[in-house]
Amino acid sequence: MRKPLLLLLSGVILGMLTSCAVRQAPRPVPPIAAPAQPAPEVGRPPQDQALTASEWVPVPWSDLPGWRDAALEPVWGVLLRNCERPTAAVAAACPDIRRLSIADASERRAWMENYWQPHRLQSHSGQAQGLLTAYYEPEFDAMRSRRPGFEVPLYAPPPAVLSGPTRNQPWHSREAIDTRPDVQAQLQPLAWLADPVDALVLHIQGSGRLRITEDDGRVREVAIRFAATNNWPYRSVGRALLDARELTDASWPGIRQWLNRNPQRRQSVFWTNPRYVFFKESPIVDPEVGPPGAQGVPLSAMRSIAVDPKSVPYGSLLWLVTQGPQLNLQQLVLAQDTGSAIVGAVRADLFAGTGPKAGELAGRVKQPLWLWAFKPRP
Repeated sequence: MRKPLLLLLSGVILGMLTSCAVRQAPRPVPPIAAPAQPAPEVGRPPQDQALTASEWVPVPWSDLPGWRDAALEPVWGVLLRNCERPTAAVAAACPDIRRLSIADASERRAWMENYWQPHRLQSHSGQAQGLLTAYYEPEFDAMRSRRPGFEVPLYAPPPAVLSGPTRNQPWHSREAIDTRPDVQAQLQPLAWLADPVDALVLHIQGSGRLRITEDDGRVREVAIRFAATNNWPYRSVGRALLDARELTDASWPGIRQWLNRNPQRRQSVFWTNPRYVFFKESPIVDPEVGPPGAQGVPLSAMRSIAVDPKSVPYGSLLWLVTQGPQLNLQQLVLAQDTGSAIVGAVRADLFAGTGPKAGELAGRVKQPLWLWAFKPRP
């Protein structure tokens, strides 16, 4: 998403999307005091002069709520996977991360505190509280060929979108793709879904998994990944319904309920978003991990976040704290994705996982966020 994976996840707009089944219930956390502002000393994010959206303020480890009680074992495998395609933010630490894969908790904690300098993220106005939303990887049943009950296509990108003089130029809008036979004749369906709302979810999330029935009756599970768009701007369906005063609950469950209650108006609401997503099919190499994010690393449920790359470099290790009705978390996460709605100094989209339980969580997460990013000590 995320690579365009989140681009759309962006679609999590208005908190309309988010998340997943947490394998373990998050521990309650004590109230978090807002950090003192303005900060006494402001640092520049590491190794990238284009990171202009945030200020990094050096702080002691004792400033990180919950750090002393944090379990490092659950995140070490995520750190090792992050080092499979390391960025400048983490590459120098990867030999130690690999070496410490067989170390005990005290050795890992000592190395963390000696190697990394925590920095509180804040805006240029000194605001350290931001916003957390969530996204997920949906799963749907599909058919390889169109059949009664499965008549909603997922398309591969047309040649005009991928190459030629029209590349990177707006192609046909969502409405034109849905209604014009001459446009549809230029498109190759990859699979067919039963529910147009499910297709919209895939367009918003940017990737998913399909249990697809082939023409010979075999059922396979495949990944469906973002390939391209029609180069129109994204417009939030939830925002359109709010502006029309059709609903007050702009979470994804609220939006889905409205769409299911108003099937005759569904298509016109979809067309308020002219952006259309084209997909490619990929094998599922490891069902335990999510789709690749913008960094190119497979996402890990409840440990990978999408960030504004102008605020945090891909691959960065961060301490995330949030309190709200859906999640209470104090834990290490990695910046491995992005999305068009993920903008600002203290803004993150948490990858909640795969499947309907992840979607139930992701659709409702919209709550306060604090972030501390780690930079190697000199």
